[in-house]
Amino acid sequence: MKLTAPVPGGPCWIELSTSDVPAAKSFYTALFGWRCETDPREEAGGYTMAHLGDDRVAALSPVYQPGQPPAWTVSFAVEDADAVTEKAKAAGGSLLVGPMDVFDEGRFAVLADPSGAVFSLWQGRAFAGADLFNEPGTLGWTELATRESAPALAFYTGVLGWTVTPSETYPQWGVDGEDFGGLLTMDENIPTEVPPHWLPYIAVADVDATAATAQSGGGDLVMPPMDIAHSHRIAVVRDPQGAVFGIYRAGDEG
Repeated sequence: MKLTAPVPGGPCWIELSTSDVPAAKSFYTALFGWRCETDPREEAGGYTMAHLGDDRVAALSPVYQPGQPPAWTVSFAVEDADAVTEKAKAAGGSLLVGPMDVFDEGRFAVLADPSGAVFSLWQGRAFAGADLFNEPGTLGWTELATRESAPALAFYTGVLGWTVTPSETYPQWGVDGEDFGGLLTMDENIPTEVPPHWLPYIAVADVDATAATAQSGGGDLVMPPMDIAHSHRIAVVRDPQGAVFGIYRAGDEG
């Protein structure tokens, strides 16, 4: 993506909620070279920060509700989480958690858009978001998959002020024209039980090698490595606990 740091409206963080944090730490460390550190404070609830070197790039946490499926969540930076939450609710979104403070780090809310796709808002204070983007092992793209593209375009542009690079097949989201993600309209080829969702794509040096490592570590491929427009190479992976994420070849963003 063209963004290289957290900016208002842009993606700033990705977080995995998983049924087995120790197993997830092992899987993603082998896959991306992450160094994972769990916050020892009881009130942190097992929140685990993933680093590349000294750079904070993602987080892992236990699922917090019975029956909650393991999943990755994308957070978008905002200057006022409460105000944007109200804006989202007025536009047909649903509030799932918050808004609430996280120590002195910031304030967050978890919402679902009108189609049910879940995302988070993050009002940074001591912590603005990821320290690094677009490098192997870090967030490089975000994708909304939905069956109703027109309402999604209206919702996110209205609530978060995103710009849109138009396309008949794959519109792209941006902040002031700096694209950071895309809109995939799910068609009849995608099973009806797949709900609308946000999918983070993590940059890797070699998509095929990373996909093979994921499989050897107990994951499976939702979509095997393939080339898309202008030789971008991507794959979609399901981790051993069931959370889905994308990978793409670093340097293909833009």
